[in-house]
Amino acid sequence: MSTNTASPVMGEQFTINNGGATATVCALAAALRLYQRDGVDLVEPFSANELPPSGSGILMAPWGNRVRAGKWVLNGKEQQLDITEPSRGHASHGLLRNTGYAPVSHTDASVTLAAEIYPQHGFPFRMRHTTTYTLAADGHLSVTQQLTNLSSENAPAALGAHPYLRIGDMTTAQLTLTLNARQAFVADESLIPVALVPVRGETDFRSGTLLKDVRVDVALTDLEAAEDGNFHHILSAPDGRSVELWQEPVFLIAHVFITENYRDRELAVAVEPMTAPADAFNSGTNLHWLEPGASLTGTWGIRSSL
Repeated sequence: MSTNTASPVMGEQFTINNGGATATVCALAAALRLYQRDGVDLVEPFSANELPPSGSGILMAPWGNRVRAGKWVLNGKEQQLDITEPSRGHASHGLLRNTGYAPVSHTDASVTLAAEIYPQHGFPFRMRHTTTYTLAADGHLSVTQQLTNLSSENAPAALGAHPYLRIGDMTTAQLTLTLNARQAFVADESLIPVALVPVRGETDFRSGTLLKDVRVDVALTDLEAAEDGNFHHILSAPDGRSVELWQEPVFLIAHVFITENYRDRELAVAVEPMTAPADAFNSGTNLHWLEPGASLTGTWGIRSSL
């Protein structure tokens, strides 16, 4: 059954259950704090009384990743967003990372949350981001994100999510990632894309890559669709278990972040569905412009073989 609790840090906690699976979503950033199937963790869990470590599980709008120096140009006038990544001097992870979402509906197997973006420094638009987390009868999770322009002028829009995947108590170094992308964005020292090149070496996951010695923070694109038209990325363990993140074609980017700096984990891996790469507000790459009242909508999900 669905349950609600509250945290002084993350706000309301919305728990859903179905098909032997359970998921908990937080009001803050609509973050996925927990997802287990048959008792096996499929994302990196964290406490209700801590902020999402390294952005774990958060949703991102109206952009994902970064805007260089928080600057972009609208109708010939430079805009200056608040700098939210001081170490690199960028505006990072959208405008809702520190916003509490409100519940729209909550059933045993599904929860819908919504939050609004109001005109502010460097972003003179009002928008609504709505997301629905659903557990299917087989325990698999789907997440639908919708960003709607509530302004009277056309507004830029992109969506993203920041899940870290895992398979129970397996160490990430033992896992193999298979991701069918043909191109990678080359980034400068501040992680802003500057070129698009064919995948090679540690950015080529097409044949399956053991993650033990891989450390990347890279946006991959030119993704190869499966028969269902979606993109599928598989993390597999030596014992045959696997977890898969899939994304609809509106999410043209799969950003892979493999890090040694995730809390108490020796290694952690995020596979992030994105509609546009970093700095799309400046490059225009895959950036959507929504007319008043229009929406950008996309679904991604996590399924597993245990």
